[in-house]
Amino acid sequence: MNRLILSAFVAAIGIATAPAARAGELWRATGLEQPESALFDAANNRIIVSNIVGNPGEADGNGYLSVLSLDGKTVTQHWTDGMDAPKGMAISGGKLYVADITKVRVVDLASGKLVASIAVPNAVFLNDMTSDHTGKVYVSDMLADTIYRIDGDKPELFVRDPLLASPNGVFAEGDRLIVASWGKGIKPDFSTAAPGGLLSVDLASKAISPLPGAQTFADLDGVIVLGDTIYATAYMTGTLYRYKVGGAPEAVAHFKPGSADIGTDGKSILYVPLMNEGEVAALKID
Repeated sequence: MNRLILSAFVAAIGIATAPAARAGELWRATGLEQPESALFDAANNRIIVSNIVGNPGEADGNGYLSVLSLDGKTVTQHWTDGMDAPKGMAISGGKLYVADITKVRVVDLASGKLVASIAVPNAVFLNDMTSDHTGKVYVSDMLADTIYRIDGDKPELFVRDPLLASPNGVFAEGDRLIVASWGKGIKPDFSTAAPGGLLSVDLASKAISPLPGAQTFADLDGVIVLGDTIYATAYMTGTLYRYKVGGAPEAVAHFKPGSADIGTDGKSILYVPLMNEGEVAALKID
């Protein structure tokens, strides 16, 4: 692990900027600790939030999961403890999968109990997760240009390619993954030699295709798809973008730097973790 990069990443969490935009906001949940991901759990009508609590790349045992109600109230602050620096999450088969540096944690959705830890060989910095329609789970390795696939409890290399350009956000949509890349040539301050963009990875052929007009426009973090629209966050600037095929990425909201792996209710609400502020913002979108 590149300690210099991780130290810079932690330092970036404290960057200050102009006040966050609040247009379209429904609520903000407060009192969280470096919330990195907010996942809507439809079966249980709640939002699960991962809290890093420290260095994003350090196995310090400080990380945990929280549960929020759909109106942003804290239901359980420490729902699942025993993690290091939990980030992206995915639900499959009644289980919650959580990216945690070089492991994928498995949590029982009914109880919140940590039931397994899946070591991912050669993993460097596991980040976001998603599940496809067959129940297979995918996890990005941002610092290794890699995406892994997990079927049950068995991790395997899905695709490794420089074209992924530091893949961060991943979202399964039909027969493809939508990938939000951070960019090529990550520098010590976590800026990049070239910004990232939006990519499509075919689940069958594993072919990687940059999305037209959205190839290199920002250092991207989280990504979700709603209908014909892709939403992605840029961590370093706190910008929320939306994109439709045939158009160009459009900034629709601005927060402080630190907007991370977004979630959605699948209808019209986005859940945006704000790592710097220890908050999650709920946005109603048009």
